Amino acid sequence: MNKKTFTFIVTSNRQGRSKHITISHAWVKAAAALGFIGVVLLGSVIVDYFGLLLASTEMKHLRVENAHLKQQFEVVENKIESLENSLERVKNFSTKLKLITNIEESDRPVKLAIGPMPKPGQSIDHYNEDMGDRKPSSEFLIKDEHFLKSAPLDKAKGELSHLTHSHYSSLSIRIDKAVKETSLREQGILELWGTLSERQSLLNATPSIKPARGWYTSRFGYRIDPFLGKPMMHNGLDIAASPGTPVHAPADGVVSYVGFESGYGKLVSIDHGYGVKTRYAHNSRIFVQVGQKVKRRDVIAAIGSTGRSSGPHLHYEVRVNGIPVDPINYILNE
Repeated sequence: MNKKTFTFIVTSNRQGRSKHITISHAWVKAAAALGFIGVVLLGSVIVDYFGLLLASTEMKHLRVENAHLKQQFEVVENKIESLENSLERVKNFSTKLKLITNIEESDRPVKLAIGPMPKPGQSIDHYNEDMGDRKPSSEFLIKDEHFLKSAPLDKAKGELSHLTHSHYSSLSIRIDKAVKETSLREQGILELWGTLSERQSLLNATPSIKPARGWYTSRFGYRIDPFLGKPMMHNGLDIAASPGTPVHAPADGVVSYVGFESGYGKLVSIDHGYGVKTRYAHNSRIFVQVGQKVKRRDVIAAIGSTGRSSGPHLHYEVRVNGIPVDPINYILNE
């Protein structure tokens, strides 16, 4: 049986010689098949290459967009942090105001949602649900999935901890908390303002500013006495400053004492009424007299180092009903 073959003649126009190449039909088919496969593979490679090129371009755009979103995210986070700090300052300010003006927190009645009242002779336990009989939240979520946009967090499965680890989710929680806190603070400040408006005379007579410019060297409370070297109660606040720095009255009042006391040096005391008195020690000069009325920010003395003092400073005390209290609570601009 003769096999079908293909003969290829290759000639040269220079030497006049020719070559005969005979290939069987099977090899031609195999070569054609291999050529077709090669073309398909080459086409696939070209398509994949352009696909990767497009994906790389898109990835670059996504990276640029991601970097831009990160910058915006950081700006928002910084603003939230600033808002939280501002809320904390407002909270401390209102707390100080309520403390120094003796305004208690409002006792508002809390409305509770209750079920039906038990009938006469019926046990209350009839309405109680055994906690052990309650089903996990995953079961009722299946029924409520048509009504919930997103499933609530299941603390038992640690979903809340996963959420807090997410940067975006954590920021979202902080924003919601800050907005809620802002609303509560705003309501509290409005109520406080209304209360203080009714107590204008009390507010005018309440110490509320730093009596002298300077830096704190010793706070209220127990400390090591610089002269005795053992723990002693420090009943005031020490403010160091240059000699001659003015000492201002922190509120309206009447000068109740001017004189020299052992340890305190040149001392001034102001009675602000409502059981509140302030004392200013170690002064170099005193500019007021007993019985003189003073207003907030009036200059009453000058800082010095008289009495038992290790350097020029003001020893500032606030006493309520004769009991020393922390003066820092009566400085609202700190």
